Amino acid sequence: MAHTSSDHRISAAALQLLRSGGPRSATIEGVAALSGVAKTTIYRRYRNRREMLTAALAPISDPPRVDMEMDPRDQLRSFVHYAAGAVHAGIGFGGLAALLVDDDPEFCELFRDVLAEHRSHLSAAIRAAIDSELIRRDIPIDTLVDSIVGTYAMEQARTGRIEAGWEDRIVALLFPEPLPVRC
Repeated sequence: MAHTSSDHRISAAALQLLRSGGPRSATIEGVAALSGVAKTTIYRRYRNRREMLTAALAPISDPPRVDMEMDPRDQLRSFVHYAAGAVHAGIGFGGLAALLVDDDPEFCELFRDVLAEHRSHLSAAIRAAIDSELIRRDIPIDTLVDSIVGTYAMEQARTGRIEAGWEDRIVALLFPEPLPVRC
């Protein structure tokens, strides 16, 4: 299906509602009101809320490809940026909160499916970094991804915002420069 102006407005409104009010606010009616797209138009494109949210969240599951020839720390920064993007550009903190408390089981199931696809792409990129010895082989990939997303969520919870330089701080924390050798 071609991505029309209506499709874009529907997806943008669904994500905005999801980010600000959680999945219970991302209804067909709410999206229609926010986007200015008639409910009948939305229902012509999507049979139900689940299909609408699946379409809105689809870009999260397909990450941009990381150039494995770039500087290793820049690759890591890309991984960090992409992992945090699932929250920032995807479900937002409203969706994350609902996911944590299993507030909307239909949404949680849907997003966990999207998240599995998201993580498979990210894991493949991280495996390539491990193969190139950029990342230690003994670091569990799921734990690495969870630590990135967890620190992102906790910075928002602690300060009410994500401070500039967050990605650089995470890269430095997870993969510090080697310490100088003391004689």
